Amino acid sequence: MNFVKVFCAVVLAAASPAFAQEGNGPTEAVSQLAVENAEIPVSAFSTRSDFGTAMLSPKGTRFAFVHRSDGEAKVVLMDSDTLEPIHTIRTGEKYGFNWFRWAGEDRILMSIEATTSFFGMPIPISRLVVFDIPTQKATAIGFRKQGMEGDDVLYIDPYGRFIILSMSESLFEQPDVWRYPLDGSGEDGAVKVQKRDRLVDEWFADDQGTVRMGVGWTRGDATIIHYRSAPGEDLRRVTKLKRDAEELDNWDILGIYAGSDTGYAMMKGADGRQVLREFDYATGEPGPLIHQQPGWDVDSVLFNDRELVGIRYTDDERQTVWFDEEMAAHQKALEQALPGSRISIASRAGTERMLVMQYGASDPGALYVFTPAQRSLKMIAALRPEIDHTRMSEVRAIEYAARDGTPIRAYLTLPRGREAHDLPLVVLPHGGPYGIRDTLRYDDWPQLLASRGYAVLQPNFRGSGGYGEAFEELGDGQIGRRMQDDLDDAMDWAVAKGFVDPGRVCMVGASYGGYAALWGVIRNPERYRCAASFAGVTDFNAQIKYSGKYMERRYRKDFRRKVKGEGDAEIDLDDVSPASQIHRLTRPVLLVHGNEDTRVPFSQFETMVEAAEKAGKTLETLELEDNHNLAKEESERAWLEALVAFLAQHNPPD
Repeated sequence: MNFVKVFCAVVLAAASPAFAQEGNGPTEAVSQLAVENAEIPVSAFSTRSDFGTAMLSPKGTRFAFVHRSDGEAKVVLMDSDTLEPIHTIRTGEKYGFNWFRWAGEDRILMSIEATTSFFGMPIPISRLVVFDIPTQKATAIGFRKQGMEGDDVLYIDPYGRFIILSMSESLFEQPDVWRYPLDGSGEDGAVKVQKRDRLVDEWFADDQGTVRMGVGWTRGDATIIHYRSAPGEDLRRVTKLKRDAEELDNWDILGIYAGSDTGYAMMKGADGRQVLREFDYATGEPGPLIHQQPGWDVDSVLFNDRELVGIRYTDDERQTVWFDEEMAAHQKALEQALPGSRISIASRAGTERMLVMQYGASDPGALYVFTPAQRSLKMIAALRPEIDHTRMSEVRAIEYAARDGTPIRAYLTLPRGREAHDLPLVVLPHGGPYGIRDTLRYDDWPQLLASRGYAVLQPNFRGSGGYGEAFEELGDGQIGRRMQDDLDDAMDWAVAKGFVDPGRVCMVGASYGGYAALWGVIRNPERYRCAASFAGVTDFNAQIKYSGKYMERRYRKDFRRKVKGEGDAEIDLDDVSPASQIHRLTRPVLLVHGNEDTRVPFSQFETMVEAAEKAGKTLETLELEDNHNLAKEESERAWLEALVAFLAQHNPPD
């Protein structure tokens, strides 16, 4: 395993809290790539972090994290005191890995994913496995015959004896709920605790494991909520909400508690941003406002058992607001102990022990174990030891006005060692496009491009998430139009500020960002010298039809409306699809796609190549044996090497 072993203790200066901090600090945990002036190899930016999700056991005596190597995700168990490995749980190369959770102190529950075929169409299926630490034995959880979703866990017994599991017995049946043992006895020990209901698609349990709520969606796009206040009561219909009802706008059940009809839910506030409210499940009505973060969505809520202790939101960076004074003091002390970094408490065992993540916009970061009573902060690992963060480029948040006056937030990465004047620029729009955004978090691609001498600009164009409902809705029906204008306006801002040479600009992106790059160079060849697309959409009509096959009917119409617009604002997607407009192409294009992509299918790549051949246009192409997310490190390296070479040829930095 690629983590840093700890052998020495250093007492920090008196100006900082007197933690005993062990291991190399973030300024020292770097690989010996080369001397300062040498070019950082592309491989450093395509190397994946060995580390994924990390979580403490309930008592904090152990922690586990996801470790990826040789194309396989493994769950590694560690002793929290000694940082010595206990065991490595292998999931197997043929399975995907979704998540893990602790089931008591001695068991790990894992969700894995495989693919099956349904009438020739690949369909993902999830299954559960439980690993018993004392016996080091893994056991499958579930039934010989069951539906696609096998990991809908409603409750985990704190002693690790059983789970409450919602699961259907075929693809087209509503789910039953089972009390399923974790002692290895399998389905023979399972007990059905809630029969399926044709009006219930999703079940919810309280903090004692009692099924208390069922939610279903009708063919008429209405939501029906059933509820019981206590065990033994019959479920009763609480409310029926139409699809366009305001109460349905992104509400999320956070907790149902035994002996109470009141819990918490996140939902849209008056300004369209997500807030935390009390919720009366017996009436289906929201209660008092608990927390609203001015200007931002509430992303997540932090509990200590039933006690609400904090919330998280994201402005340019992820932020934590602690309501608990003790946790707020720990956060402040950690920020003083690791200055110049963003600090996030990733996992807690009460207030006795915590896993702490340290990171920055130019720093992939490191993971620590923090034991407050001992004032001890032990480094577990640098998350990306191949990356020397002291050689990464500065990233800053900026804001500009689009041509219609809409304020747009963006992130500008400027290359180290070069004057910030008349630089070559890469505009790098994010994927999605709706509800997704970039933030001030370490990102390999802009850092690679900056290391080659380019300024990089990442605009959160209209339609992006995190800025409220109204901002996201500004993108409805604006693909290829005002969403694209926002990208052009970002370039104009950088030129007006003197950072960028207007004659040396290219656009690069993946998924929707790949589409935007292709469309940008077709629509505005006077602006962009070239474009590079990984897994970009090239034919939006075909993409809508394809994506609709995987969506529930109640979401299909919304997706189509967001992409095409509606009424007088509805657009002909052929007018903004690169494959349909290929005859207008006059600039160099790099087109890259994975032939195992199930999100934006490989047929989108083939359509563009065929259209280019018919129109007599030349594309530089690269086909990868990979999926939409570039699961293989060698695939990402091939894409990035092709990108760097393509830009060097068509938009050289010097």
